[in-house]
Amino acid sequence: MPGMVAFGRRWGIASDDLVFPGSFELFVRVLWWIGTLALYTLHEGKFDCFGGRILHSYLVVLLILLAFIILSLCAIVYVSAQGTITNPGPRRSIPVLVYVRAMLYVPELIWAILGAIWVSDDSQGCQPAEVGAVIAAVVASWILLLSTGVGVLFVFDPLGSTHPGPQSQELLGVRDLESSQGSQLLSTARSVAVRVWESRLRLLCCCLPRDEGHRAAFSSIAQLVSGFFSDTDLVPSDIAAGLALLHQEQDKMEQCRDPDEALSHSPSSPIAEDLEAELEKATHCMQFAIAAYGWPMYVYSNPLTGACGLSRDCTGLQYRDFIYVSFHNQIYEIPFFVALDHKRAAVLVAIRGTLSLRDLLTDLSADCENLPVEGVSGACYAHKGMSQAASYICKKLLNDGILNQAFTIAPEYKLVITGHSLGGGTASLLAILLRSSFPTLQCYAFSPPGGLMSKALADFSKEFVVSVVLGKDLVPRLSYPNMEDLKRRILKMVSNCNKPKYRILLQGCWYELFGGEPDDFPTEMDNRRKEELNQPLLGEESLLIHSSSSYQGLASEKSPVHGSHLPLYLPGRILHITEDGPARRSCFSQVRYRVEWSSETVFRSVLISPRMMADHMPDAVLLSLRSLTQDRPFNLCPSSLSNSHLNVI
Repeated sequence: MPGMVAFGRRWGIASDDLVFPGSFELFVRVLWWIGTLALYTLHEGKFDCFGGRILHSYLVVLLILLAFIILSLCAIVYVSAQGTITNPGPRRSIPVLVYVRAMLYVPELIWAILGAIWVSDDSQGCQPAEVGAVIAAVVASWILLLSTGVGVLFVFDPLGSTHPGPQSQELLGVRDLESSQGSQLLSTARSVAVRVWESRLRLLCCCLPRDEGHRAAFSSIAQLVSGFFSDTDLVPSDIAAGLALLHQEQDKMEQCRDPDEALSHSPSSPIAEDLEAELEKATHCMQFAIAAYGWPMYVYSNPLTGACGLSRDCTGLQYRDFIYVSFHNQIYEIPFFVALDHKRAAVLVAIRGTLSLRDLLTDLSADCENLPVEGVSGACYAHKGMSQAASYICKKLLNDGILNQAFTIAPEYKLVITGHSLGGGTASLLAILLRSSFPTLQCYAFSPPGGLMSKALADFSKEFVVSVVLGKDLVPRLSYPNMEDLKRRILKMVSNCNKPKYRILLQGCWYELFGGEPDDFPTEMDNRRKEELNQPLLGEESLLIHSSSSYQGLASEKSPVHGSHLPLYLPGRILHITEDGPARRSCFSQVRYRVEWSSETVFRSVLISPRMMADHMPDAVLLSLRSLTQDRPFNLCPSSLSNSHLNVI
């Protein structure tokens, strides 16, 4: 941080990001130079075949060229390793070294072409070993050149031009503009960023139809993503380093915290509930939620025996018990099924979680949408994508007479709605929509997203919605305010750490893989530095910049970027499942779980952990629920899940 400026534009890497790629290329080049030198030494004076003089000249020039490349790489690696993330001063010469290294690609390309010509035209009569060695050298040259080209494409930043266009001045001079001019320029830059992100989404989702619904979703997601990154100059490696530091800081604070304080949660509702009864119901409903994923989840959970298990009945339901099954999958329209659950005397609606690219677009459509509900006082709004999905399923259930058909067959049954992840969030909103028509309905949402509904709707849903969250699952902590908080904490970490980035990343990888004691680094920051970090960074300027009225306008609470993201909360009452014992265990360690009623305040920050995604998987949630209801430990390894544990429904 900030992004490196070279060849008249900003790139998606910083000047301290060249240590690892430079070291790798240096290692390859040294091996190549040694091999070429050995070939030249073994055959010196023996180049007497037709074209042997060309071979001799080719090897000599290649040795010299490789020597210069090795020296340039040594300089790049050494200089790139100097300084810290927010102190690029010792790396001022990196752009010059990059120019030198880029110039060396020209003779290397020419020599690779000449080598290919020699191998194809002038190698007759030479020994096969000599010809093979030159072929290997030529192929290696082309592989490295192509790899470099691919790497340039990866780090190319479409927004990195220092000349946005003839109608605007250079971005580096924005601090010299008047407030109105600066605001206009930043508005133009933001519009360009939205268009770039929209183009990226269209390229990524090129297989999807280009109808109005998809275009609106692309535009909404592009505004969300571009707005989130508009006030920082972070490159991907900065984010990785900040996450590594933040994980160690969180572990250090957890070790210092009193155990009772770490595990105690205030109840989220004054309503007294039988915890064991709710666990039994949740475990039963989770089987339907995981069944909504169909055979892909079954095979994933049973990698060795899943294919064979598909040939037998593993649902426990008869064909006639399924009232309706929808495989229709579009953006804002997700699959679900309706079945008669005779064991619990319920008409059960199970909604599938994210399993396709269209589902992912529904997840990312995180704007707020009004969701008026009769009898609820206060602002009623919810996650746009899931609100639209809930409305779609609600119309199908009511307008197509699906629920009428189910309750005609079993009029004494009650309505239960369930789902996991995207399905859990949609199920919660669907329960709110159907509450007036079915006052006794219950909803069990597993691992729902944190940014789901307004405070008024969340309080209203506590009467009939139970959310189940496992461990440090990332998704229930995902909301725009939480991500903004995570961004601020990452900036705080990288700003205060006085170690070079390559050391942070190496120590972070070691800590994630093998554990150990968290690294010790400063965690406090004075107010002046906090204000400086909240300002956007352009070009290769230092983090430590002074305030600007234009930039303050961009980052203000009244700006469109921040004003459109209202606070959203988890639905209903929250059952939080955590592991007993140390945080790190071996794969075959026995693990026991504990569960308590929790408050939404516990999920107001993102916790960095190796299990932040593993805890979100539906099979892990089902395993923890069964461990609690059966009161016995389980192994952490996925292979320990027997088929009997996952014969769902």
